[in-house]
Formats: sequence, C-alpha cells, structure tokens
Amino acid sequence: MVMQQKGGFASAATNAWALLFGIGVLMLGNGLQGSLLGVRAAQEDFGSSLTGLVMAAFFLGFLAGSTLTPLAVRRVGHVRVFAALAALASVAVLVHALLVAPLAWGLMRLVTGLCYAGIFVVAESWLNDRTANETRGQILGLYMATSFLGMGGGQLLLNLADPAGSDLFIVASALISFSVLPLLLSASPAPDFAAPRPVGLARLFEVSPLGTVGTFAAGVVNGTVFGMGAVWAAEAGFAVTEISLFMGALIAGAALLQWPIGRLSDLFDRRVMMTVTTFAAVAAALATERMSGAAGWPFFAVAAAMGGLSLTIHSLSIAYTNDYLATDEVVGASSGLVLVLGAGSIAGPLVVGPAITLLGPAGFFWWIALVHAALGLFALWRMTRRAALPAEEQAPFSPMPAQSGPFAEAIAAESASEPQTGAEQDGSPA
Repeated sequence: MVMQQKGGFASAATNAWALLFGIGVLMLGNGLQGSLLGVRAAQEDFGSSLTGLVMAAFFLGFLAGSTLTPLAVRRVGHVRVFAALAALASVAVLVHALLVAPLAWGLMRLVTGLCYAGIFVVAESWLNDRTANETRGQILGLYMATSFLGMGGGQLLLNLADPAGSDLFIVASALISFSVLPLLLSASPAPDFAAPRPVGLARLFEVSPLGTVGTFAAGVVNGTVFGMGAVWAAEAGFAVTEISLFMGALIAGAALLQWPIGRLSDLFDRRVMMTVTTFAAVAAALATERMSGAAGWPFFAVAAAMGGLSLTIHSLSIAYTNDYLATDEVVGASSGLVLVLGAGSIAGPLVVGPAITLLGPAGFFWWIALVHAALGLFALWRMTRRAALPAEEQAPFSPMPAQSGPFAEAIAAESASEPQTGAEQDGSPA
C-alpha cells in the first residue's frame, strides 16, 4: 500500500526530512571515502593504472547490486536489506584502513558499490512512498541538491586529518553508520509499482542511438571524475586542501548547471543542447589542464565549469531517450540504461589510469576531452539522420545526482515490482 502524503511542497519536504537528512550524511561519507582512497592510493604508490582497477570495482559492485538487491528485498524486506548493507558498507571503510593493499581495496570497493545499490533502493522507495505525484518532481530536485551538497561537503572533510592515518576512514565509517538512524526509524512499506515493460539494449539503441551513446559517454566521464579525480590531483602534486577544493568544485559546478542547461533543453532541440554542452566541456577540460599548474581560484572556477558541463550530459541523455520511448517503456528502459551507464563508469577509471601513466597528469583531462569530442561529433552526425522533435513533444527534463541517482532509480523500480513479504507489507522491521 502506497502511503502518499497530501499537501504542497513544504508539507512533502517536512515529511521527507528524515530521508533527506540521512542521504545528506550518507553522501558526506561517500564523498569523503572516494577522494580519500584516491589520495591514499597515490601516497602508497599504487600507480595510476592499478588505482584505476581499484576504483572501477566500485561501479562493478553497483551493477552487481542492481541484480542482487531485488532478490534480497523480495526474501527479507527493504528494511532488513537496508540495515544490513549500511552496516556492511561501514565495515568496508574500516577494512581499507586495516589492509592497505590494492587487492583488498579492490574487493572492498566492490562490496561498497554493491552496498550503495541496496541503500539507494530503500531510500528512494521510501521517498516515492511518502511523496504525492504533484510534488514528486520538486522533491526529486531537493533530493538531488542534498546529494550534491553532501558529496561536495565530503570533499572538504579531507582536511580534518592526515590521509596517511586511519582517522578519516573512521570518520567516513561513522557518517555511514549514523546516516541510517533517521531512515530506519522512519521506514514505511515500499511503493506498489506495476511490473515494468522490459526494454532491451537493442530497442534502446533503435529508439535513440544518441541517447544510448550519450549515456555510455556520461558513464565514462562520471567514472573518470569520481573514481580518478582525486588520484589525478594527488599525482599533480596538489596538497590535500587543494584536492578537496578541486573535487568540491567539480561537484558544485554540476549542482549549479544542471537546472539551467536542462531547462534550455526543454525549450530547444535537445540534441543541440547536448552538442553545445559536450563541446563546451571539451574546451573547459583543456582550459582546466592548461591552468592546472597553479591551483588558484581561476583554476577552481574553470574546474567547476568542466564538472558542471560534463556531469550534466547524463541527465540530457536520459531525457532525450525518454522523448522517444512509449509511456509504458520508460521505467523498463531504466534497467537497460543502467547497464549502459555502468559499463561506461567501469571503463572510465580503467582507461584513464593508463592514460595518466603514459601522458602524465595531463592524460586525465585529455581523456575527458576526447570522450566529449567523440560524443559531440556523433551528435552532429545524428542530427543529419533524424528531424528534430518539436519542443512541446519533449518530456520534461529531470536532473539526477551524477553518481547515485541513475542506478537507484532503476533498481527501485525493479525491486518494487517484486512480490513483497508479509513483514514488508505491514511496515514492520521485524
């Protein structure tokens, strides 16, 4: 039974405070952990290529979680899965501090990715369950802003202690553990969605070649930025404070630019906006590389522009794909798009690691620029193959968190369509 709350945005936001607070704290720990591992890997001299393998394991785990979590939810319920995975994610952070070795870290990143997949299933199911249709878009925007704020704030926590010690790992673990308390105390039954109509990868590419390729390219860039951004900064000789500001600038740029770019894409040919945005990202990436020798405010401003332009491509690609899907295909298409995005997210760290090894720190930005240039050229070609869709027929743009939201949205839809256990239906954690 879906327990949607009536009232306006203020009422819905008040009702969702526990979720939003918990997600904000969770993303603080997630943001801190990701950058901390990149800095520490550089200090331990893992090497860029090996570090890329370690970081790619997170996204592989997230994809595994997208398959395993619905099965676990069906057997024991959302609340138990959420509590167990949060505890496991908290423990995994501490193992990084105890076993400083690439193999151990790779395994723990795999576990962490799997855990976060399950955590977002429950969190977003709870959000949908407590939000009425007329306010869901606004609450999603607030959820996105909270996610970005948490992840960006996590970068600044790098300055609390020396990354060479264990203190920051303990802080990240404590944040993850603490984040679950308001969610567990406020948990309610999962929403009752109808089973989605499945949409295969072939169908996705047939409906929207540009949207599918754009989603893959977005995954590559997202994986590169979140998996290897801190590694690049450490390899470039940045101090911890500068690394935290660099990563924070990338995320802040994404938070600031998603809405204006998305709104413009609702008014004009979305392919034009994708093309302009991705070529602008090429220029921003190359400008950031040229200015990386001096980590001053001009550099961080350009880095924010690069982050905002690069990390908006995913939302544009999803919106463009949805423009050409039938209404009953949108939810089912999410799982296929998750696979496309996940494959790109895994490929990003795997390729940029060797690029940094071969080309030096500049390889990080050249790789991002190359991915965007290839997507821009493909978009130009696609505009010669299909007429533009009238703006009034386009689906409304919906911004998404660059790392978590895409996976969680599809997983939540899939898991919620599974039969629920009795314990879950009555809302009892027991």
